[in-house]
Amino acid sequence: MDTLARLEATIAQRRTAPSGDSYVAQLHACGVPVIARKLGEEAVETVIAALSGSREELTGEAADVLFHLLVLLSAKDIPLAEVLAELERREGTSGLAEKAARGA
Repeated sequence: MDTLARLEATIAQRRTAPSGDSYVAQLHACGVPVIARKLGEEAVETVIAALSGSREELTGEAADVLFHLLVLLSAKDIPLAEVLAELERREGTSGLAEKAARGA
């Protein structure tokens, strides 16, 4: 988790850097719709890698998903700690029961 915490801090730091200096700043300048689409693209690439790629390809795509998810959370001012707290809240609960409780 230290790696994700460091990445979250780096994203927060680069969020306001000049766009020419930082990919994170470029994404933030484009806004949430672009960041969300980029996360979706990375998620699709992860699925493709899982189905037909190598272990290394899947690992790389999974890293891209985590990175872009953290960028999106940053854009929405949601700290990773809130997501982790939600996962902890769900811990020990059946996935089926949790899904039913949400009405999904």
